[in-house]
Amino acid sequence: MQPELQIPAQAGALSVTQNRVLRNTYLMLSLTMIPTLIGALIGMQLNFGIMRTNPIMSFVVIMAVFYGMVFAIEKNKDSGLGVALLLAFTFMMGLLLAPLLQTALGLSNGGQIIAMAAAGTGVSFFGMAAIATVTKRDFSFLNKFLMVGVIVAMIAIVANLFLQMPALSLTISAVVVLLSTMLILYTLSGIINGGETNYVSATLSLYISIYNIFSSLVQLLMAFTGNRD
Repeated sequence: MQPELQIPAQAGALSVTQNRVLRNTYLMLSLTMIPTLIGALIGMQLNFGIMRTNPIMSFVVIMAVFYGMVFAIEKNKDSGLGVALLLAFTFMMGLLLAPLLQTALGLSNGGQIIAMAAAGTGVSFFGMAAIATVTKRDFSFLNKFLMVGVIVAMIAIVANLFLQMPALSLTISAVVVLLSTMLILYTLSGIINGGETNYVSATLSLYISIYNIFSSLVQLLMAFTGNRD
């Protein structure tokens, strides 16, 4: 009888852990929006002319800093330093978002575009959260597809730095929205099903997905609905 009694106890403990990780992830994700907003507001007061005139060099530097900070966060995810690095990372991402926001706000309907992109991002996130929570299905099978998709998207982004093809740029933005939305579902499913037990890692993944959805939607909306009058 003893082994039979241990099964529900273990399941209960696992459920408590999953709920705690999910709760902490949502809380941390909410907090990351504060330094992102501050970074964006500060960045909008700066001149990013050097980034626009040297896109390839800027991309290399940004990617180096980006992946360096991601590595540092993952390395320290079990300590308070990991949280501090995560918040610093989101501040930096806010700064990097500023040039896009400056461009959008240069349009007569720029404020509307940003609001629509934010709404679309919210719908994507909460929609995937609802699916993951209600179905409780294991979406870990998406792992290989997402990995290949991210690699292909990154190659296309690098190629377009040289090709400068508007059609390819829009295609990349659309693909990024799709991949990031699926990554949100994959990450939340991992938490709910016990595959992800660290809220710092989970928050980092969700934050990057949300950031990519928002920035890509802004670019798509500017291309299709931007009013330059």
